[in-house]
Amino acid sequence: MGNRLSGKVAIVTGGNRGIGRAIAERLADEGALVAVGDLRDDRSADCGAEGLTFMSLDVTKEVSIRTFIDEVLQKFGRIDVLVNNAGIVIHKCIDEQTAEDWDRLMAVNLRGPFLMAKHVVPEMRRIGLGTIVNIGSVEGYMVNPWHTAYAATKSGVHGLTLGLAVDLGPDGIRCNTVCPGWIDTELNRAYVEMHPDRSLIERELGQLHPVGRIGAPKEIANAVVWLASEDSSFVSGEMISVDGARTKKISLPAILDEEYRAKLTKP
Repeated sequence: MGNRLSGKVAIVTGGNRGIGRAIAERLADEGALVAVGDLRDDRSADCGAEGLTFMSLDVTKEVSIRTFIDEVLQKFGRIDVLVNNAGIVIHKCIDEQTAEDWDRLMAVNLRGPFLMAKHVVPEMRRIGLGTIVNIGSVEGYMVNPWHTAYAATKSGVHGLTLGLAVDLGPDGIRCNTVCPGWIDTELNRAYVEMHPDRSLIERELGQLHPVGRIGAPKEIANAVVWLASEDSSFVSGEMISVDGARTKKISLPAILDEEYRAKLTKP
């Protein structure tokens, strides 16, 4: 427990589970009052969640966003931190994607953060400060197969971050993006469990990261807390990868890569 965000009010979209839930809990640990907005309005998630308030939110609908923000202001009176975490992914080759698939990803992953910022910024301007943290992805730099639409949305989030940082800096508002590598979430675990040799997949996923393992949701949350706090007061417009150096490693021929991996796993 800390107090880096004592007295602050934070919003986390898509915060009922996974990375979003970890972010919400860490913000609360540091003293923030956290409004969790999620399409899954699971009020039972409130049990034992000190400092968290759960509210219904559909980031694809502007009316829902405005209603949600009005409720947050009614309850807390201010908004200091916005974390745009809500996101979805589809796994389809470009010729199998439909226009509806594309529009859905754009609506959740890119239009949602835009609309949230649009309606939160006036309140941040009123109090003369604020911090926006977008959850991007390493897929804004590099792309997994069948993730064309997803990568396009995350690259867009990175561009949105740059524009907001430049436009809102004079108002005392900072904007940054955290780009996770492979994180151990329920969604990713379900994907791994689809494969017959789960232990092999887990081992090879870890070896993709030079630190030798995949990440935990709390490690993304720790980066968000830093960006939301005054500890990062001169940091704005940055895309910060939290990926165990995965995006920094140049691909090697298989035989050389095996030697490298062997060193990582050597007792």
